[in-house]
Amino acid sequence: MEQAGGARQHSVLGKTFHWVFIILYAYGIFKQIDELEELEDSALLAFEVAFATVFLGIVMVRYFYMRRFETFMGATEPVPLAHRYLAKGVHTSMYLCLVMLPLSGLLIAGLFTQGVTDGPLQDLALPLHEISASLSYVLIAMHVGAAIWSRVKGEGVWTSMVPIWKEGGASRNELVTRISKLENEVFNRVEKALTSCLLYTSPSPRDS
Repeated sequence: MEQAGGARQHSVLGKTFHWVFIILYAYGIFKQIDELEELEDSALLAFEVAFATVFLGIVMVRYFYMRRFETFMGATEPVPLAHRYLAKGVHTSMYLCLVMLPLSGLLIAGLFTQGVTDGPLQDLALPLHEISASLSYVLIAMHVGAAIWSRVKGEGVWTSMVPIWKEGGASRNELVTRISKLENEVFNRVEKALTSCLLYTSPSPRDS
């Protein structure tokens, strides 16, 4: 699909997955249980299991559907390769956390239904759940911050997914332009440094 100006945008299905996930994630944050003993309420336990299952399903479907699209879908200017790799790394890490979050929650619930409220297995599952949640907060905050910064620069990526605050082209603000230029220079230098390292460490034909 294309947006005004010819830039590509995400499909309706892609946008639906994105925003449904955001609603579920936000709800999951606000409704999370604080004590394991709360699962003694059978209705709450059943709801937690159902919610975690649906959440996991949405994350997996979203991942396999969205992976076919460019990381910087809608970008109207070339994006440095190092920037693309960084963004893809954040996205991949985010998905890993979002998969581990419901899986560890289901493990906790499963152990609880078997009467296991402490011991090695719960000592593994509970911290894993907490770490996954904490890392997801950090990674999603990075993702949102990067999206807002992209919108400020007027790259077109924001408009490809978000229905409000549409972009009207690259920012003409002098400060934003300077920072954006510096940002691209840094990424280009990182890319050159990494390329040089790879060339330096690659075996020479004479070594074989």
